Amino acid sequence: MGRLQQTFGLTGEQREIVATVRAFAEKEILPVATELEHADAYPERIVEGMRGLGLFGLTIPEEYGGLGESLLTYALVVEELSRGWMSVSGIVNTHFIVAWMIAHHGTEAQRAHYLPRMAAGEVRGAFSMSEPGCGSDVAALRTRAVRDGGDYLVTGQKMWLTNGGTSHLVATLVKTDPDAGHRGMTTFLVDKTPGFGEVAPGLTVPGKIAKMGYKGVDTTELLFDGYRISAGQILGGEPGRGFYQMMDGVEVGRVNVAARACGVARRAYELARDYARRRETFGKPIAEHQAVLFRLAEMATKVEAAHQMTVMAARRKDGGDRNDLEAGMAKYLAGEYCKEVVEDAFRIHGGYGYSTEYEIERLYREAPMLLIGEGTADIQKMIIGRRLLAEDA
Repeated sequence: MGRLQQTFGLTGEQREIVATVRAFAEKEILPVATELEHADAYPERIVEGMRGLGLFGLTIPEEYGGLGESLLTYALVVEELSRGWMSVSGIVNTHFIVAWMIAHHGTEAQRAHYLPRMAAGEVRGAFSMSEPGCGSDVAALRTRAVRDGGDYLVTGQKMWLTNGGTSHLVATLVKTDPDAGHRGMTTFLVDKTPGFGEVAPGLTVPGKIAKMGYKGVDTTELLFDGYRISAGQILGGEPGRGFYQMMDGVEVGRVNVAARACGVARRAYELARDYARRRETFGKPIAEHQAVLFRLAEMATKVEAAHQMTVMAARRKDGGDRNDLEAGMAKYLAGEYCKEVVEDAFRIHGGYGYSTEYEIERLYREAPMLLIGEGTADIQKMIIGRRLLAEDA
């Protein structure tokens, strides 16, 4: 893989896992990614391969059937998957967030019930926080859960669920006490049947949302209409803790998005480098023209900087510290650099970059999602600025 995106201090097991996933991406993902992406086809064979590698249980504790690996290991795996096809990493990301939330915030009964099946990939998770009218303003969400004996009745509309159709379990943030602000939010573990239409009484998953990129993986809405759910499905067993639980999930999710950006950026750099070596103008490869050589140097530097910041953010969380500052920085920097690296690769390809026959065209449509997923760049800058000011006060 050359000198870019080296990670020092890994254990032998971590290096073996990353090498295995890299080989899997080379053999099973890259050769079919563009064809599947153009068809917007769910990559069933690739998903089964990831199940076989144990990736759905990568960070789930060993006592529940997982591999018990760190956030850093997961981030490095995501880089390799995203280098192959970013949508594949999306299939495991929301699953990973839900498993993380259950492992760290769930009751013992919830951990015992869900985690072994999630580790095996038999139950796949989705994560639902956003709504059509609230976007980054989580406090403005309107989906309500009203107590009805030992149950709750849920009514509202959720938006932008990755794996909304293919998932079996959705961690869903709703309001249980509208007058209590953030303390009036609760996370429910919603069981459902995979598929579209009415997947449970009072619960509907409409068809896939058509997207510019990030195809293959399904992105959906989730509609609640008097959906009845037991109070026992509250994550952690206590209402009012949902906002804190979700923000913890989002922090690790931002490391994931940063890692995705690193993987896409590395692939774009590789495509540009290889094309620049082959393509000749004025009697020599364009890589030997100073303008292209300088562009490649800038691209490689951005790829490396984003990777190292992502590693730092993952290691801080693995050390038991809050990493909202580092995760925000990593997600912001990696997302912006990915966009720039992909655009530079597109420019190096010239007119061929505009053709659907070239892989860079796919990456050019995928990169923008990384600017908005798990919080926009502006939201990251707000988090970074406020955290810095709070620490310096």
